[in-house]
Amino acid sequence: MSFAKWIGGCLGWIASGSILGGLAGYGLGSLIDRMFEGNATGNSAADSATATAADGGSRNGFLFSLTVLMAHVIGADGKIMHSEMEMARAFLRHNFGEGAVTQGNEILLKLFERRKQMGEQRWRADIAQACREIIPHVTAEGRLQLVAFLCELVKADGRIEASEVDAVRFVAVNMGLDASVVEQMLHLGGESLSDAYAVLGLTPDASDDEVRKAYRRLAMEYHPDKVASLGDDVKAAATRKLQQLNNAKDLIYKSRNMK
Repeated sequence: MSFAKWIGGCLGWIASGSILGGLAGYGLGSLIDRMFEGNATGNSAADSATATAADGGSRNGFLFSLTVLMAHVIGADGKIMHSEMEMARAFLRHNFGEGAVTQGNEILLKLFERRKQMGEQRWRADIAQACREIIPHVTAEGRLQLVAFLCELVKADGRIEASEVDAVRFVAVNMGLDASVVEQMLHLGGESLSDAYAVLGLTPDASDDEVRKAYRRLAMEYHPDKVASLGDDVKAAATRKLQQLNNAKDLIYKSRNMK
């Protein structure tokens, strides 16, 4: 999907008067202005963006929402880490191509600027409202994937900062998810038995039946088919998360001689 089409899919949110729309307008404003500059032939990227505004769909909402939430988490500790920005750029590159990296980077920088202008208290209030506005546009499974990516962002520099974890919990709760999903996501990919229990949201004294029930519930929530409408890349990410869940389950089953 082109970056112009993505911007077009966000235009409806900008016009809605919502907090998320306001952030989109601030972050995308200069890009949209440039798209419309010199449009003498009527064949510019602006036409493409406008034509797709009505049919951006859930994927567009997912992608812009993730960009806003990335800005929230990256700036949570008051520092903009190179490793975190590189991960954000890699995400933009993978989804929209090399040409989108500069534009996406500009949006993030503008959102960082907006945060400074607003002050932390107002910014947090607006992010909380934006998260609530995401709920009708993105399914629960899609929101889990948003949290999963944010958790990867938290781990990007090799350290897990408490302020960034708190920022992801703040997002999860305001998107209607349980805060415990953040702890589970942060332990995905871990190789220890304690990691495996954390992934399932259990402690080692859980019964075998509790282990089975927790795994089955999470396997349904993480199933990649439930986010297929968000694009092949999001589905592939969900597939990786499901494999990590399966690895955690296998580790626990082996330790208990379960079948």
